[in-house]
Amino acid sequence: MALITAAALHEEMHSSVPRHLFDCRFDLRDHCAGAKAYANGHIQGAQYLHLEHDLSGDRTGLNGRHPLPDAQNFATRLGSLGLAPDMPVAVYDDAGGMIAARVWWMLRWIGHRGDVAVLDGGIQAWTAAGYALSQKPQTFPAQPYPLVKAGDVVGVSDVLSFLGASSTYLLDARSPDRFRGENETLDPVGGHIPGAHNRFFRDNLTDNGHFKSPHQLHEEFTTLLGGVTPASVVHSCGSGVTACHNLLAMEVAGLAGSRLYAGSWSEWSSDPARPVEKG
Repeated sequence: MALITAAALHEEMHSSVPRHLFDCRFDLRDHCAGAKAYANGHIQGAQYLHLEHDLSGDRTGLNGRHPLPDAQNFATRLGSLGLAPDMPVAVYDDAGGMIAARVWWMLRWIGHRGDVAVLDGGIQAWTAAGYALSQKPQTFPAQPYPLVKAGDVVGVSDVLSFLGASSTYLLDARSPDRFRGENETLDPVGGHIPGAHNRFFRDNLTDNGHFKSPHQLHEEFTTLLGGVTPASVVHSCGSGVTACHNLLAMEVAGLAGSRLYAGSWSEWSSDPARPVEKG
């Protein structure tokens, strides 16, 4: 189950095996906003994960704006919050799943065995259904979270080898203007990796912020890919966050098996020797 409705999550919270909840609201332009929003009101039982502190590693200036953390460090952090490898999880944000999809992907990356689902429609869907929020911080006893093996991630050397190869379909999740190299406000260089295609992650959502139906997403992605298999798709974006939204949408559409270039444009463009395409 990649998505869960507010009603289903509410019901599961009162079951014998409730999901471990993570709130990951975050504003790229105000890094304190998500934690403040959590303090002001969150789904009861949820714990907060911060994009910069929990979901990203140390930046070197060459590895992108949100490089992946060390896999064992991330697993240890989750264990300190009371998560064990086999527990079911639900994760939410207030941005249509933009940050939640990153958590969903990272849990799969470290081999989490429990079911992981993104709350469809985010915290807005929860409150729209009339369910209450809490201001009480949540703690659980720490759990051991041993890491067996982190999953494979596409690196910059892999992308260099893909250039000009028809065997790989690079899909960029940024807005069309940023993909073209216009209105770039987050990274110092505008443009995209040569040969990349564009699918704005917000195109996965309906007007009310919920994911489109699996059928509609399947039709849209298969049309876009034009016969390319999911295993040949590599997702990128600005910093490896919204790319996970397209990866999640493909999973919802029944098109599993695509991969993530975690460093994405912010890593790629940090080296002026790498080629850049605009338009």
